[in-house]
This record gives sequence, C-alpha cells and structure tokens, in this order.
Amino acid sequence: MTIIELFLIAVGLSMDAFAVAVCKGLAMEDVTFEKASIVGLWFGGFQALMPLIGYFLGTQFLDVISSYDHWIAFILLSLIGINMIREGLKNEDCCDVESGSLAFKTMFTMAIATSIDALAVGVAFGSLRVNIFPAVCFIGATTFTLSLIGCKAGGFFGAKYKSKSELAGGIILFLLGLKILLEHLGVL
Repeated sequence: MTIIELFLIAVGLSMDAFAVAVCKGLAMEDVTFEKASIVGLWFGGFQALMPLIGYFLGTQFLDVISSYDHWIAFILLSLIGINMIREGLKNEDCCDVESGSLAFKTMFTMAIATSIDALAVGVAFGSLRVNIFPAVCFIGATTFTLSLIGCKAGGFFGAKYKSKSELAGGIILFLLGLKILLEHLGVL
C-alpha cells in the first residue's frame, strides 16, 4: 500500500469524525485549543485503535462486522443528533448543552460511532498484509488534525450563530447517521 493510498483511506475514515467535531464545536460555548485537542485525541485515538483491533481480529469476522456496523453507527449518531435537536428546540438561550460536553460517556459514544467503519478497514489491512503500526499512527494523526480543525471551525460559527447551533449540530449528526445507513443498504 502506497502512502497516497493510506492518506486517502485516512482522510476517508476521518470525515465522520470531522463532521462530528464541527458539531461539537458548534455546541461548545468557548472552543479553546485545549478543548479542540481533547476532541481530536478522542476521535484520532479511536480511529487508530479500531483498525488495530480489526487487524488482530482477523478476516474471519469481516462478514459479521460489515453486516451491522452501519446500524450501530446510525443508531448512535441518530440518538446523539435527536438529543441535540431536542435541546436546541427546548430553549434557545440555554448555555448548558450536553452535546458540547467533553465528558467521558459523551466522547466515548461519539468516538465509537465515528470509528466503527475503521474496524472493518483493519480487518482488510490484515488480509492485505499492511504494516499496521505506521498505518494506524497515520490514520490517528490525520483524524486528530481534521477533528481539531473541525471543532475550531464549529466554534467559530457557533459563536456567530449561537441560538441555532445546537439545532444545526443535531440535524447534521442525524443526517450523517442516516447517510451511513443508506450507503450500506445500497440506497446511495
């Protein structure tokens, strides 16, 4: 596998995390470099961990994982998105938004939801005999960088459009989950 192929895979895997990081930034009251880095570390860490796990699980589980990974991602992103929409509609002036939280439970759920497809990529890496450690480090670093940028960008727009940011973030997450589901069902 060439570095260009690995880069394209890393960017492709990072897109879900980037979109969710933008939503996190939208929901946060003040997006500092430290907060954006925490988001990047969660998403980058899981994007590196999941292919590593997939690689070691081996190709015998590929059929089982690929048959329902889209449902897991859809359910998790939809639940998070619906909660954000509900919070956005409840009170426009509310500053205490859970979706902007960096709490363990919130970030763990989002990191799993955005990296589930990377597990199947790891299984594929095993069958391709990819040098796994440099590959997962590259994927993790790419996701970290794009997530940090996405979170800061979301914070910039959230500061300008604070009253609607929670609602927009929830809609984006729900649509992202729906997109994942429809792609895997062959509709898109």
